[in-house]
Amino acid sequence: MSPRTGTRIAVAVAALALLAPTSAAAIERTVSVTARATLTVPNDSAGVGFAVSRERRTRGAALRAVAGGLRKVIAAAQGVPGVGEGDVSSGRISVRRSFRGEKAIYRASEGVSVVIHQPDNAGELVSAGIAAGASGVSGPSFFVGDTEAAFANALAAAFDKAKGRATALATRAGGTLGQALTIDEGEGPELTPQLDAKSAPTPPVKPGASTVTATVHVVFALQ
Repeated sequence: MSPRTGTRIAVAVAALALLAPTSAAAIERTVSVTARATLTVPNDSAGVGFAVSRERRTRGAALRAVAGGLRKVIAAAQGVPGVGEGDVSSGRISVRRSFRGEKAIYRASEGVSVVIHQPDNAGELVSAGIAAGASGVSGPSFFVGDTEAAFANALAAAFDKAKGRATALATRAGGTLGQALTIDEGEGPELTPQLDAKSAPTPPVKPGASTVTATVHVVFALQ
């Protein structure tokens, strides 16, 4: 055998050795499944907005009146069970001048947002704000406070559904389902409030529930 022939045989053997793992990977069997799960979660929080407006003959007097009125509304809101110090946030202040005849009138306004973690008390919160001197109210709007926990539960339910489908497919194919090789989360949580047409936007109120939806794409080994 010539040296050149021996070199060609060695190269061919090396090439076959490189191709062997690739061929084994090509025949690896997997099951790919996409599943979507939707859970109904009770709303455990509510948001209410209050507006305070006052009219005075000077800009400073209007601002002082609004500040005093807002302090009363905030104090009343924080006295409702379920509202903590960190659950109240004030909004922007506006001052507008208008005329009544020849006299200038200044109207100052400021808003405050309140989150209550005992949504059944949202009606009490609305009543307390109005009694304290709020000029306007928006809400309550109910929602799920801990969206991450709700989404985690939905993801777990979606994975269980995906595994059940993959098991059925593996059995039908004459094999058994192996471990999950890859798991891809969908497009993130989908939270949708469920509106109750029978509930009123003012006291009494019904917190209701929201739906959270999660999607997963899972690839399992097929044995």
